[in-house]
Amino acid sequence: MTLIARTRERGVETLTLDSPRNRNALSAALVGELSDALAAAGRDTGVRAVLLTHTGTTFSAGADLRDPPAPQALVALLRQIVELPKPVIARVTGHVRAGGLGLLAACDIAAASTASTFAFTEVRIGVAPAVITLTVLPRADPRALARHYLTGERFDAAEAARTGLVTAAGEDVDAVLEPVLDGVRRASPQGLAETKRLLTARVLEAFDRDAAGLTALSARLFSSPQAREGMTAFLERRDPEWVV
Repeated sequence: MTLIARTRERGVETLTLDSPRNRNALSAALVGELSDALAAAGRDTGVRAVLLTHTGTTFSAGADLRDPPAPQALVALLRQIVELPKPVIARVTGHVRAGGLGLLAACDIAAASTASTFAFTEVRIGVAPAVITLTVLPRADPRALARHYLTGERFDAAEAARTGLVTAAGEDVDAVLEPVLDGVRRASPQGLAETKRLLTARVLEAFDRDAAGLTALSARLFSSPQAREGMTAFLERRDPEWVV
């Protein structure tokens, strides 16, 4: 079953996360297929920009707890988005959780509808937003991020825009994106590639410096007793044992 749908209009390649059975969670299969689709778009001279969107009411529910990708695979996917020599633009009309926010933050531009909600839920299952910090930390306001990382609470699209997790939010996300897509269609491929290189240089420095340590941290936390309890409680739809 194909998990990534592909369409193209006037140089914009739309990649649609299409795994409704698990709310577009980042399974090993979805991560692999998205990586292949991005690589193909990067090589294709007919593609000016990539639009990353989703089916259903959820952009991504985060890591698939039943079939999680290896931490190294998720790091590679995030880096691939950052390094792609073409703008990657996120279009969100639903909910984004945990690892899905790392995917969103890796994009160069992100637009969300006012119906969207966001949450870093890792602390509630006994882990930390380790790997996704590589893309989230450069984007978001540190004080706001401390609150959202430490509490796991849900916040809306206006807060996501205020704190830098998304570029803009509006009732009609396509209206928000119309001038953005027009802009990239008018830009030269060379101009886009070199400008993106300038914008992402410091993010890539963080990958070079921190990716190995954050990958090890993620693997350690996910194999811990508290994470097993947290994930089991999540799948059983109950509170984990540490809730007071």
